[in-house]
Amino acid sequence: MKRVVVVGTQWGDEGKGKITDYLAQKADIVVRYQGGNNAGHTVVIDGKKYSLHLLPSGILNPNIDNVMANGMVINPKAFIAETAKLSNFKLHISDRAHIVLPYHLELDKAYEQNKGDEKIGTTHKGIGPTYTDKSARLGIRVSTFIHPERFRSRLKELIEFKNQELLHYGKEPIDFESVYQEFSEYAKVMKPYVKDTSYFLNQAIEHNKKILFEGAQGVLLCLDHGTYPYVTSSSPTASSVPLNTGIAPWLIDGAIGVTKAYTTRVGSGPMPSEIHGDLAVRIRTIGNEFGTTTGRPRRIGWLDTVVLKHTKRVSGLSYLAVTLLDVLTGIPELKIATSYNFNGEEIDRIPADIEDFMACTPNYITMPGWNEDITQVKSYDELPQNTKNYLSKLCELVGVPLGIFSVGPDRNQTIMVQSFFEESTHD
Repeated sequence: MKRVVVVGTQWGDEGKGKITDYLAQKADIVVRYQGGNNAGHTVVIDGKKYSLHLLPSGILNPNIDNVMANGMVINPKAFIAETAKLSNFKLHISDRAHIVLPYHLELDKAYEQNKGDEKIGTTHKGIGPTYTDKSARLGIRVSTFIHPERFRSRLKELIEFKNQELLHYGKEPIDFESVYQEFSEYAKVMKPYVKDTSYFLNQAIEHNKKILFEGAQGVLLCLDHGTYPYVTSSSPTASSVPLNTGIAPWLIDGAIGVTKAYTTRVGSGPMPSEIHGDLAVRIRTIGNEFGTTTGRPRRIGWLDTVVLKHTKRVSGLSYLAVTLLDVLTGIPELKIATSYNFNGEEIDRIPADIEDFMACTPNYITMPGWNEDITQVKSYDELPQNTKNYLSKLCELVGVPLGIFSVGPDRNQTIMVQSFFEESTHD
């Protein structure tokens, strides 16, 4: 497999950044294909932590070309802040990606406040309103953003329109001149990185380059196949990669499904296998389950294979990459949700209607845990038998083989079980 997608199989925060960073050492190009700075990847290299929000996970390797593809929405201010902390990187920004502007952030907050108890739990980063404008053909693309006069004309027109909406929600209007002056400076910094990334990627494919595609969030937050309306505004599925990057569908060789050894979720919405009480606090504390972007505590649940099988169906999975396995050490009994009870029937699928999904209760199997410290193991064979049993049962229930597992946050605590990505062509 030379062109591989890394997808989150749950509600995001599965450790995609870590797995992408690990696999990127064998890649030529890493492509971020959707989302914006509402995402958060934490990568640990030699004990040093890097928090990435917009930039692809390969950005920490100076030999790798990194692409921010057309499916992304980019906040220039956040982009400048993130790149300022880095040096010696290769980056290409799609001229067809959309720009997040200050009125998007304000409208994001206004929409959430207006929903009251029905709020989605967004990060207030303006992502949803930017994608809304994209669909409504009211967006500003990077190609316009880096052209001063076109940007000025389009921004003036849109701010006049958006200020009417902001006033409707009781928000202060946006000042055009100050936004233009600030963001035109950002455009100058971004401009050297901008290109037709579809053309760039197709040329790379013709030259047999190895490419990793990474999304933000997880499949259960997909606009089409997630727990709607508690979803993001784009699709993190592997099947969305061709549209979001400008390559043909048949050029994707496979997908690595990153899953935690348990389940987490940030924000509102159903989560059938949710755990409460002391055990949830323990897992949250040991696993450092707090949002990279927001700092919000994540909700904790047992592993849910109904969710994973849903991801397998709507996205496609070639291998599983199981992360944070070490967090479960010391828990005497581990539960795995294998099906749901819904209206007196046992089902192994996720209902489309959110009210129906909220009414589902999980059926569990129970497996013995392990007490041995696994943080230093270097191979699958070194794992305790109960850990192997847990991984085997997971793969059996989902019907996808194990490709990688992780026993700690550092890059060297990631262990390949299957070889599915060849060495890179760069030095």
